[in-house]
Amino acid sequence: MRNTLSPAPLRAIMMAAGLGRRLYGDDDLHPHKALLIFGGRSLLQRHVETLHALSVVDLTLVVGYHPEDLGREVERLDALAYVSLRYNPRFRRGSLLSLWTVRDVLRSGADILFMDADVLYHPALIQRLVDTPHPNCFLLDRAFEGTDEPVRLCLRDGHPVEFRKGVNAGVVHDVVGEWPGFLRLSPEGAAGLADRLEAFVAAGRLEDPYEEAIRAEALARPEAFGVEDITGLPWIEIDFPADVDRARHEILPRIESA
Repeated sequence: MRNTLSPAPLRAIMMAAGLGRRLYGDDDLHPHKALLIFGGRSLLQRHVETLHALSVVDLTLVVGYHPEDLGREVERLDALAYVSLRYNPRFRRGSLLSLWTVRDVLRSGADILFMDADVLYHPALIQRLVDTPHPNCFLLDRAFEGTDEPVRLCLRDGHPVEFRKGVNAGVVHDVVGEWPGFLRLSPEGAAGLADRLEAFVAAGRLEDPYEEAIRAEALARPEAFGVEDITGLPWIEIDFPADVDRARHEILPRIESA
């Protein structure tokens, strides 16, 4: 059953501005991560097809690195009426500025589906956020590697008490898992996040990752945020060369078999 708590439309914001340094290095000649091909389709094509199939009304794609290549892919997909590209000219400064670039969409009065572009996943992940009864909702995978890379979401009594890569040992929680980069926000939650972004930019925190603004909003109102557990569903964030191999040889076969 679809979420009936709000009559607002569900719109998607996708972060696709970064350079992909951990995957490719520092040059500006490599392809965009969102154009990596898995099973004959680019990541971007998979996103667009999934969102369209789940009746998400439109997609705002935040771009920076090689925006013309992403534009050509949107055109190839015949999705120009569905996908809007929003360019962040300061995309090298950090991801918080990229999300700040679409603060008007966050304040549009719609429910917002926030997504990272560099994730290969089973569509059931997005279905969980479409169908969730929680107006504001994180996804959580309890099966994660104990490295410094995963963005950890710590819960106590079902609500967030910490959200970042480096978690202080003093944080009291009863559940911890990895956040795959997808989040649903109510109109109020999205507007609150926009206000947080404005405050970070005004304070000069331009190099911060966008997770810090999400963290500030979630920890200020933890009771307003719920969680959908996706443990066991196949997905992977593409950050390093090994992730590409794992995506093609492990995650994609699991997606296709499901």
